[in-house]
Amino acid sequence: MSSKNKPQPHMLFATAEGEIYDHPELLMLCRRGNEFGLPRPDEITPLPDESEFFMLPGRHAMGYNPETGQTEVMEELAVAAFACPGNTVTGISAYETDEGAPVLPLLSYAAIGYANGRFWVCAKQVDEDRRQVFSHIPPDRIEAGAHALITEMPGNRLINHLAGCALTSGCPAAKNLALGRFECPLPTSRACNAACVGCISHQPEDSGFPSPQCRIAFTPTVEEIVQVMRRHESRERNPIFSFGQGCEGEPLLEAELICEAVKAYRADGGTGTVNVNTNASRPQAMPALKVAGVNAIRVSLNSARLGPYEAYYRPAGYTFDDVREAMIKAHEVGLFVSLNLLFFPGITDTEEELAALIELGETSRFDFVQLRNLNLDPELYLRLMAPFGHSPCMGFINFRKRLKKALPWINYGYFNPYLP
Repeated sequence: MSSKNKPQPHMLFATAEGEIYDHPELLMLCRRGNEFGLPRPDEITPLPDESEFFMLPGRHAMGYNPETGQTEVMEELAVAAFACPGNTVTGISAYETDEGAPVLPLLSYAAIGYANGRFWVCAKQVDEDRRQVFSHIPPDRIEAGAHALITEMPGNRLINHLAGCALTSGCPAAKNLALGRFECPLPTSRACNAACVGCISHQPEDSGFPSPQCRIAFTPTVEEIVQVMRRHESRERNPIFSFGQGCEGEPLLEAELICEAVKAYRADGGTGTVNVNTNASRPQAMPALKVAGVNAIRVSLNSARLGPYEAYYRPAGYTFDDVREAMIKAHEVGLFVSLNLLFFPGITDTEEELAALIELGETSRFDFVQLRNLNLDPELYLRLMAPFGHSPCMGFINFRKRLKKALPWINYGYFNPYLP
């Protein structure tokens, strides 16, 4: 459907009992940074399968009255959507927040509306890979796969941890391991040298929101890691192995262990793409990773500007210059470099952020940009970013086009790519 033929969705609102309705007159608004407005036709899409609805406590639904040209705030609660992985949010749910409202959990909050018999969300698909889609897979198949892993390797602590994640927290990466498909998670590090505001495995008690995952409580051995890798390779034709998961700290703090494990796996003919998801705080580790048989690193960034980066990541013992140097070194030694760009509408897609990303790309020559959503209470993130200044946003589509034009060699996606 062309953008000219897309409808103007009506806003959604929710009662205190959790019932969701579409408004007969008011149109859906979205928020980009501190700007409120109607969604752009080219930045909405029918709600993808496996997306979720949220009712937002302490936040009142906001819509646009086309007859008066005014914004109206309702007594009823706002509604947002969590877009299925593979889709990047282009506009945040619009609402007015009560004083003392609870901090929202670590999720993304896309604007959502209703028109022509279907729901429409402010998000765009950036990856057709169905790596985290489980709608056609019976839950008992995942459960059986997790139990089979435990039975086959009963003494392997890493297997027990990951199988438990598949069975209890529903971690998509762990579920895929249980199914023997796509990407194999390999958490290794108990410690971290950053205190990210949106960390999903460790939050201080005064953060106002709990961690949705438990951090790994042990350091796996080389043998435990290699056993998991070999098991996954036996079932997946194009295996991807990724150190650096949501249930751990910073994997480069265990760079020696990773190198030993990957060397052992490769020495026995191990195939596939080995990736390290990292904050890139240790540039000196890049040559050793390459020699060991690692193919790629994925560097997490919310911004290529020093101030916004430090405000979110809160690094301890490293600087943004180390991140830059690590990316340059990784390119020099032949590693494939992806950005895990934590996209936030109205902040990431501004002139300041685009210029900084272009400069970083020209300097480091990163290969790939994963356009992922920044999962955090929107107003909390906007408060963090307020001191640094942002011009009016250009919109997600324009941002993506302009970055590609400036760095024509890059590609976009959402997941770690398989590298033949």
